[in-house]
Amino acid sequence: MIPDYKISIEIQLDSKQVDFIDKQLHDFNVGKIGDYQYTPLFLLLRDSKKNVVGGLEGFIGLGWFHIATLWVAEELRGYGYGKALLLAAEQEAINRDCLNAYLFTYSFQAPKFYQHLGYEVFGELEDFPPRHRRYFLKKSLQKNP
Repeated sequence: MIPDYKISIEIQLDSKQVDFIDKQLHDFNVGKIGDYQYTPLFLLLRDSKKNVVGGLEGFIGLGWFHIATLWVAEELRGYGYGKALLLAAEQEAINRDCLNAYLFTYSFQAPKFYQHLGYEVFGELEDFPPRHRRYFLKKSLQKNP
């Protein structure tokens, strides 16, 4: 006889339960692809007073560099700081043996910025959020022979 299971919707998450589920999936993945770790990568742009005016947050793992967040203060946009942050992060990812990079962005953010720097759209969701689009982009970090 199969036991009776019930699904519950949880509003307040118990961190031990979340950690348990994460560990179960991690252990399953390790059994398929070997041990892996995602290593964070942070770059900060600071002004002369050491105030943060931009930055990039990413993660490196499985030969890929994921750009999670790239932000530059509005008054500094258009001066090449975003490009400089992204290129510096890509170089560090290459130094850490990454072969490719990927990211998600919205139509109201900067898809053309990334495309101009060699990223290509490999997926798109319409109306996410409503009246906008979410783009999934990737780029090879390997040098062409």
